[in-house]
Amino acid sequence: MKLGCSFATSLETPEHVRIAEELGYERALCYDSPALYPDVWMILNQAAERTDRIVLGPGVLIPSLRHPMVTAAAITTLVYAAGPDRVMIGVGSGFTGRLAMGRPPVPWADVKHYTEIVRALLRGEQVEWDGAIMQLIQPDERFGPTLPVTVAWGVAGEGPKGTRVAKELGAELMRITAPEPDFGPQMMMVIGTVLDEGEDPGSERVIDAAGHGAGLFLHWAVEHGVIDELLGEGGHVWAAAYDRIPENVRHIALHDRHVVGVNDVDRPFVTGDVITTAGLALSRDQWRDRFAELEKAGCDWVHFQPAGHDIPRELEAVAAAYHR
Repeated sequence: MKLGCSFATSLETPEHVRIAEELGYERALCYDSPALYPDVWMILNQAAERTDRIVLGPGVLIPSLRHPMVTAAAITTLVYAAGPDRVMIGVGSGFTGRLAMGRPPVPWADVKHYTEIVRALLRGEQVEWDGAIMQLIQPDERFGPTLPVTVAWGVAGEGPKGTRVAKELGAELMRITAPEPDFGPQMMMVIGTVLDEGEDPGSERVIDAAGHGAGLFLHWAVEHGVIDELLGEGGHVWAAAYDRIPENVRHIALHDRHVVGVNDVDRPFVTGDVITTAGLALSRDQWRDRFAELEKAGCDWVHFQPAGHDIPRELEAVAAAYHR
């Protein structure tokens, strides 16, 4: 099982990717959520300029955010900067990338069709989109790499529909909940922090670095109507804290600081007990055990998403636990 990292894309991410490469991470993916983060393609190309080996890509693209021709051109630009062997493209139906703008996820049939269109464009084929025929016709190497362009693909699918699309596309399955038994190539994203010896899970450092994980569970539960399954009775009390916010803008408040930190509404509910129960603050040995369990479950990659105000510390601590 290989070690990668995933970033809530920030203006500091190119430097953090450089550090990750030095620490032995083999892949770095960046979230595509324009309501919260800077443009993922600009950041990825900056990261390519600072690195030599680490695989780069969006993790994951949301089809509704860009015309497929725009995405195809962005991919060729990243391939030019990093090389085809250093590019992976993740796609998904849209969690924060859609919900933070008040829209539901994209239907999985549309995700699959969009991906197939982009792939065809990268092969240099003519395709039909929105009633018209189009093709990548970059004139020569001054404008983009020679076609066809072949890159790795992944699909973020938590349920049966997304899993099926990943299988049909021959793509790696990307998960944040649990591995899919006997799927084939798949990645699990993990969040949290490595505790220092004797550190209190309720300390400000731990909440800064791992509290975003508790908020993620709430946001997912609320948006998908599974509060009882994920959070129990306490989750309803937590979710009710958002009731004072008008419904038409509640999604904005709910995704404030999503997977970056703890927002003001969530902060009273994010305690050391919550972080411990959610498995977000583990010792180095506990992290190593978790990695072993994921590898046994069939994961080919584990991706760590750091957060808080000291991303290099988080990257270094998890890499040390992984390589120990």
